[in-house]
Amino acid sequence: MKVTDSARLLDERLRVFNHLEEAGEPGKGRLSGYYVSVKDNLCVRGMPATAGSKILEGYVPPFDATAVTRCRAEGAYILGKTTMDEFGFGTFNVNTPYKVPLNPHDAERCTGGSSGGAAALTASAGFPHVALAESTGGSISCPAAFCGVVGVTPTYGRVSRWGLIDYANSLDKVGCMAKTVGEAALTLSVIAGPDAYDSTTIREPAPDYTTYVGEGLEGLRVGVPREYYGEGVDPGVADRVWTAVKRLESLGAAVQEVSLPHTGVSLSSYYVIAMAEASTNLARYSGLRHGLQGPLEGGFDEYFSSVRSAGFGEEAKRRIILGTYARMAGYRDAYYLKALRVRTLVIGDFKQAFREVDVLAAPTMPVVAPRFDEIALLEPVQHYMMDVLTVAPNLAGVPMVSVPCGMLDGLPVGLHLMADHMREDLLFRAAGALEAG
Repeated sequence: MKVTDSARLLDERLRVFNHLEEAGEPGKGRLSGYYVSVKDNLCVRGMPATAGSKILEGYVPPFDATAVTRCRAEGAYILGKTTMDEFGFGTFNVNTPYKVPLNPHDAERCTGGSSGGAAALTASAGFPHVALAESTGGSISCPAAFCGVVGVTPTYGRVSRWGLIDYANSLDKVGCMAKTVGEAALTLSVIAGPDAYDSTTIREPAPDYTTYVGEGLEGLRVGVPREYYGEGVDPGVADRVWTAVKRLESLGAAVQEVSLPHTGVSLSSYYVIAMAEASTNLARYSGLRHGLQGPLEGGFDEYFSSVRSAGFGEEAKRRIILGTYARMAGYRDAYYLKALRVRTLVIGDFKQAFREVDVLAAPTMPVVAPRFDEIALLEPVQHYMMDVLTVAPNLAGVPMVSVPCGMLDGLPVGLHLMADHMREDLLFRAAGALEAG
């Protein structure tokens, strides 16, 4: 085969790999003039992708994730990658071998995780900017609330996961962050839609979500889940959220209390499922075909253990061990399959609630962003419990938006709006009205 023929074949294969339309011309398109940052577990051609882990240090993808390709096609400039907890394993973005991001409102406090870098940059950028991020159990909503920006986690399957370095396949969702509701709606409109390279994407084309931002709230039914305002929620946070709910009511929405009775068991169900899937996904990083490699010494078990011990951080190792245990013969029925049954009950709770209301409104996080010295005193289970208000909607795969709703002691508070599957339009109506005041 001639060299020119080989080059032509390689070029054709790269075109197939970057399977969507060619990138648009910067300056022309719906994201014209915007710089887009990309969470480090989404692939960008020619930029390192570590997913916040030493095990992937030095990996440079030869292709773009679908969400990145679609941003390029609409004229966006890809700015760079943003830091994250290792593989998404964290609530505060402190589980990283790289630099820990600082909260723009107080540098002694965390940004939230795992998309902490995306939120910090979005809050502090002095230029047109939106961020691509990803959520498994609240990794968009949490940092959006802590940093005071808008964070959108769409319906599971609304945005392609092609080019995402997986955490837990049945839970991962690609979303976005922005300073305003309108910019978040625009970004989701660009990246959402079916993708032949991801069989889990929803086949229905995505609408233009920006058309819903200016709509009024007349006739909108807002539910307040009683389980989301109980023990553990800072009274100041609850007060700011209630003020926002009352504002929605004053703008024409009808507010009523609802119940999500399995909220109390959703946290344990989430962590069993997420850790089991993470254990499976991360098994590929064995020092052979993917990720970090070392000197070929000893047997396979010794080599495998030495590479993974050097490449994974403490929290990653903890989740791999727990997840492997949960899916082992003899324990799978007691833990993993039982967690899946609980997940079905959680989904049922949301479906029942959305027969009564259109949107649910709750605090995004139970507290404002904690200080790093406070985080250092927490045990792992206390880290996990911080996700108590975000894991249930992530388990159910419903869309959610965290929108700023006030300040507490100089720190932002987030209002979490949740809707039924495929009803992002309702979220943008409510969030847009709240932002407009």
